[in-house]
Amino acid sequence: MGQIKLNQVTKSFGDVNVIPPLDLTIEDGEFTVFVGPSGCGKSTLLRLIAGLEDISSGQIQIDGQDATNVPPAKRGLAMVFQSYALYPHMSVRKNIAFPMKMAGIDEAEQNRRIESAAKALNLTDYLDRRPGQLSGGQRQRVAIGRAIVREPAAFLFDEPLSNLDAALRVGMRLEISELHKRLKTTMIYVTHDQVEAMTMADKIVVLRAGNIEQVGSPLDLYHNPRNEFVAGFIGSPKMNLVTGAEAQKHGATTVGIRPEHIDVSTTEGTWKGRVGVAEHLGSDTFLHIHDTGLADLVTVRINGDIQVSHGDDIYLTPQLDKLHKFGADGLRIN
Repeated sequence: MGQIKLNQVTKSFGDVNVIPPLDLTIEDGEFTVFVGPSGCGKSTLLRLIAGLEDISSGQIQIDGQDATNVPPAKRGLAMVFQSYALYPHMSVRKNIAFPMKMAGIDEAEQNRRIESAAKALNLTDYLDRRPGQLSGGQRQRVAIGRAIVREPAAFLFDEPLSNLDAALRVGMRLEISELHKRLKTTMIYVTHDQVEAMTMADKIVVLRAGNIEQVGSPLDLYHNPRNEFVAGFIGSPKMNLVTGAEAQKHGATTVGIRPEHIDVSTTEGTWKGRVGVAEHLGSDTFLHIHDTGLADLVTVRINGDIQVSHGDDIYLTPQLDKLHKFGADGLRIN
């Protein structure tokens, strides 16, 4: 079991309140991602759950038991950090075995867990190597293996892919997601990368200044953002946000339209603009449009085969049934 519940949890550093009163339930077996801009409190919240920081008030429950004052080693959680924190003089096998050795687990059980974790992470052939002989992705897998053998109630990942290059990040993203499907263990994952959040999570928690802005499935947040902040944060490329007279036409202070929900023509349309940079990605092309009078830049996602050049006039027509409307308070207008 691995349900984690936060009841009115707060955290202050001196006079600075970084986590205002916060309630959150993470269900057993769920893959929950904390996402938000730098400084939003996501890593602090993870450290509070892990017990690496003391909460200022409130309660943390793990599997229905009060864990607020339980030391980190007794919470039944395993944490994987951005830095691999491997012992360079030890083999992969000894690195993975280290937490079990400290816990006094007998050698036969250690070997069983090591072999099982190595098989799950494709590390069997590397058990006798040292970390310096491995790639970044392999080293991160060793760090994950060291967490797996503890057989925790939940895994806590603090931006584990930040040190990897783009291709390795994609690969490790898939491996961690596959691992979750196999283990069916609760996982909490912190990232500033909303693409990671969208592709990995069962549930996303969007944070800003320590506050939870919205909790929901990736597609729920994408299609039904509850406020302007979530609308602008979730999605790549970002949602276009338009203010002024154009928004007022639709009874809103701000109107949002996603890049893929704008139709493009070279002859006619609702808004006229000028093509700036065109990013050709093969199946898709992202056009960055200037001089629309709507925003500094409007981004459009279109079929990759369109032929347009820098400086061309272009006409944009938003799909009206896909508009997102927000009031003066930033909240969604239904």
